Amino acid sequence: MGIFTRYKKIFLIIIFLAVVALLGYLLWKVFFSVKPPVTSTPITNITTTGGLPAVGPGGEAGEETGGSGKLPGEENQPGAIVGNPDPEASAPDEIASGRITQTSTVTKSAVLNPTLSSNGGVQYYDKNDGLFYKIDENGNVVKLSDKVFYQVDKVFWAPDKDRAILEYPDGSKIMYNFATDKQVTLPNYWKDFSFADNSDQIVAKSIGLDPDNRWLIVSGSDGSKATALEPIGTKDATVYPSWSPNNQIVAMYTRGVDFDRQEIFFVGLNGENFKSTVIEGRGLQSQWSTAGDKLLYSVYHTRDDLKPRLWIVDANGDNIGGDRHSFNLQTWADKCTFASNTEIYCAVPENLEAGAGMFPELADKTKDSLYKIDLTTGTQKLIAIPNGAYNISQIMVPDNQGYIYFTDKNTELIYKIKM
Repeated sequence: MGIFTRYKKIFLIIIFLAVVALLGYLLWKVFFSVKPPVTSTPITNITTTGGLPAVGPGGEAGEETGGSGKLPGEENQPGAIVGNPDPEASAPDEIASGRITQTSTVTKSAVLNPTLSSNGGVQYYDKNDGLFYKIDENGNVVKLSDKVFYQVDKVFWAPDKDRAILEYPDGSKIMYNFATDKQVTLPNYWKDFSFADNSDQIVAKSIGLDPDNRWLIVSGSDGSKATALEPIGTKDATVYPSWSPNNQIVAMYTRGVDFDRQEIFFVGLNGENFKSTVIEGRGLQSQWSTAGDKLLYSVYHTRDDLKPRLWIVDANGDNIGGDRHSFNLQTWADKCTFASNTEIYCAVPENLEAGAGMFPELADKTKDSLYKIDLTTGTQKLIAIPNGAYNISQIMVPDNQGYIYFTDKNTELIYKIKM
């Protein structure tokens, strides 16, 4: 009997322990190893210049689009953000000018998913008293309705701001019309709603117990005339209802290409055969430009230590996948907003740990600064550093861009900075 045969179990145990040790080291290396701090000289000229580098046109399913997606100078400063606070500033500025800026509290109670109102102010659900309110630019507070909605868990606003779908912790949902004070009950197995630009229709996921009875559906905003668009099956986590402002696309779904890439497919109302596009990263978050011709999104990639990075790509008809660019800003798309079709405001963490894209909770205590991206000139500029340690969860900018409103993840209050 050979030595290997006699000691086969011992050899297998040794090999198993070696593999476990190697995997443990690799996980520690990616997520928990301590890296030396990066130091930089404060920059007072906070505007980057030059256009954005094109990555390449969109492709058909599975086609590589290529390109580095890096901004000029990024190779020398990986993960750097443009602009730093002025070390000479002794008091906060009244108006945002790229330095520490006075930040005012707008609400006294925690809110849920606020949105811009039609008059340029904000409206929101008050988690303390269960009422909906509207605040105008002069600070006047008005009830949207006298009706109390207890323990609302999620709010999906319609573009007209007169309607909203309210979701409760037990999964029940209603659509409420604040203009008429009428409500309609929606099926509790519908979820992840997105309104059409005219607010009269919604797209959602209908999730039955049987995977064969799970669909992407479109209906009236009151739940009437529901129509199945595409089967979902077991792919719930990779289907994203998202009605584009130009009404061409109502949803997206993704398919993995490899660990660092995935392919986005676009769904229309009439079975259109839209082009797909391959994106460099995982953990997709996205939002449409105001005209619906571009898609801002964030993904994480191993070359960024699994931290999120912002990208933008054409997403309109035959141009889908074209003019794709990355920004030198490491943040999530849901911490951004379009003020116009070419102007984007984003909250950017001062620093992120490796793996934050995969585990966003690593950034829960990070302080954020506010940046503006100009798609016309290709510049990304530090607008303001809020006067306080705010972890910004949502940004709202009125059409006149007189203020930046934002919510803090920890206090759940609304704040504003004058522009």
